[in-house]
Amino acid sequence: MNKLNAEDQHKLEALRQKIKENSQNSLGYPVSKDFDYSELFELLKYPVNNIGDPFADCTYSVDSREMEREVLEFFAEVFRAQKNDWWGYVTNGGSEGNMYGLYMARELHPKGMVYYSAATHYSVHKNLHLLDMPNIVIRAQKNGEIDYEDLSNTIRMNRHMPVIIMANIGTTMTEAKDDITKIKAILNDAAIQNYYIHCDGALSGTMSPFLNPRPAFDFADGADSIAISGHKFIGSPIPSGVLLVKKSHRDRIGRSVAYIGSLDTTITGSRNGHSPLFLWYAIKTLGLEGFKKRVDHSLSVAAYAENRLKSIGLDAWRNQNAITVVFPQPHEIVRKKWQLASERGLSHIICMPNVTESQIDELILDIEKYREAVLS
Repeated sequence: MNKLNAEDQHKLEALRQKIKENSQNSLGYPVSKDFDYSELFELLKYPVNNIGDPFADCTYSVDSREMEREVLEFFAEVFRAQKNDWWGYVTNGGSEGNMYGLYMARELHPKGMVYYSAATHYSVHKNLHLLDMPNIVIRAQKNGEIDYEDLSNTIRMNRHMPVIIMANIGTTMTEAKDDITKIKAILNDAAIQNYYIHCDGALSGTMSPFLNPRPAFDFADGADSIAISGHKFIGSPIPSGVLLVKKSHRDRIGRSVAYIGSLDTTITGSRNGHSPLFLWYAIKTLGLEGFKKRVDHSLSVAAYAENRLKSIGLDAWRNQNAITVVFPQPHEIVRKKWQLASERGLSHIICMPNVTESQIDELILDIEKYREAVLS
């Protein structure tokens, strides 16, 4: 392979510098950056492809299926799946996992109605459009959690249809968690027998098993499938996710493909085999105790950030055991520098494991500086 010419080499170097600088000041998006996967770099030389089902043999053997299965087993355990009734795979991200959950629900309940809150991630609406599934948006409470009264009333109006719930385990803007126990009580009260509950735990799903009190979000609480992101709380150079579903559901849609000599039960078929390696490495080096320490650190910094923002007179708040702190949006220069996600006059910072109190202090200084500039 030839080397880059001088112009392209300059472009590449400029990109390296830009990414390095911008990565240091990113507080508004849920991406962990405190990882070191240098021990795996040698494997980037190879076309690692986990084609098809991670639990089925495949004629293509340049793969990381063994590690992928260990990643799935880890999450099946912490998400309290029944021992012999779970299946999953490492996805390209949370949106693919959500699509799979909805696809599964549609296959099980072709005449079902999907219910999700107004605070749900935009990709869910896109997935519903692609899958051509009827749906109703439910009001969200002020904190971002689904409005259970509105959900109950709406389900009762359509009780002749199977119910498909898209539950948020950490909304995009406020990290609100829908309570699966409350949702199941609504279904029971309305005598709904045919239903499916998918949990979008993109950020908070990975954290929730280590929170006290533990949110009602997993298989023991009544979920039929759960999707999380791998590049968010864990951290990865490549976006990824994990999808887990009851195996008894998955068995309804699997089909054999002669070309690859395997079952194709996934959305994309060919799947990136490097992402499972990053997740496997993180799980093996961190362990359960390491995950707990990351959660505790993030919660501590979030509490610090909330108090510091309040100390300069801002109406800052966060949901219980959330690492997302919401406050009135600051000056545009501050939002741009710190890459703060903003909506309807509010911004938030997400205290990922790499975020420090000193970064929060620097943010506070910028907010005060440009607030004074506006007032003067």
